[in-house]
Amino acid sequence: MDAAQTVLVTGGTGYLASWVIAGLLERGHRVRTTVRDTAKARVVRAAVAEQVGDAASGIEFFVADLLSADGWAQAVAGADGVIHTASPLGTAAGADPIRPAREGVRHVLNAAADAGVRRVVVTSSGVAAIIDGQTTPNDETQWAPVTGRPTDAYRDSKILAERDAWAIADDRGLDLTTVLPTFIQGPMLGAPSAHGSTGIIEALLSGSMPAVPKIGWDIVDVRDLARLHLEALFSAAVVGERILGAGGFAWWIDVARYLREGLPTEIARRVPSRTMPDLMVRAAAKFNPQLALLAPSLGRTALVDGSKAEGLLGWRSRPTAETVTDTAAALLAKASRPADAA
Repeated sequence: MDAAQTVLVTGGTGYLASWVIAGLLERGHRVRTTVRDTAKARVVRAAVAEQVGDAASGIEFFVADLLSADGWAQAVAGADGVIHTASPLGTAAGADPIRPAREGVRHVLNAAADAGVRRVVVTSSGVAAIIDGQTTPNDETQWAPVTGRPTDAYRDSKILAERDAWAIADDRGLDLTTVLPTFIQGPMLGAPSAHGSTGIIEALLSGSMPAVPKIGWDIVDVRDLARLHLEALFSAAVVGERILGAGGFAWWIDVARYLREGLPTEIARRVPSRTMPDLMVRAAAKFNPQLALLAPSLGRTALVDGSKAEGLLGWRSRPTAETVTDTAAALLAKASRPADAA
């Protein structure tokens, strides 16, 4: 794809989508995005403008919902490529992430194929390639199993939706790349409350956690992940490829240490420095649904091999400590802004 292309980015209100939109605008591309409500257009423009200024005024908006076929044909008509980032988190009580994730992929990819748009990048998740308990680094050749357990609904949604994407691409002749991010952190564009991914940093900064569970994740910076999506969209080298977007593994206690070392003393002193015993976490998990989701991961190191992205695209994520402290700085800066400036 050449310069000044028209790219549809689905789910414009998303944490990742806002950075993808900003990156496309910075490169001189024309950007359109989808929202479920026209009132969200102002929110998206304001968020993206934090990075690109007046260029955000050029974003074109379309109303579309993952669960409906309506609006997708109009959104994709005349586009040169699609980056499908929209996907439900399914973190709310009783929420089902599987149906909207799968139907969203079907609606978007079929609309692209119908419109003659061949180049599509779909955001999957690293959980679709990470095998629980594996001691060697996980890579793109692996598919995590679908378990059907309620606690695995989010992971299952990602696996099933990505499998659907590959099936549709094969059937409809699309040039597909899937990007599989690990745990996304980094500064947010727009209101922090819209992006649950940064909740762990908010909790560590709040002083409400006396100790942290022995849980760790591979962390990738949202700014670098957005760049990976752009590199994937414009590179023929990754057509037909799954690409892990990985940074580096860190235990939560490491994340806490990065915060204590990188923030002013009056804030750093609120960040816990102790690890919570596993027995205490498991006991509390009987009464706390969030801890119940985390308990199976206690003590597990899920290593990820991100060398494919570096080898094919020359891409790497920045150091984890930088990502963590930049996330915290953004959260603190936004929290200190007057309500009418948010």
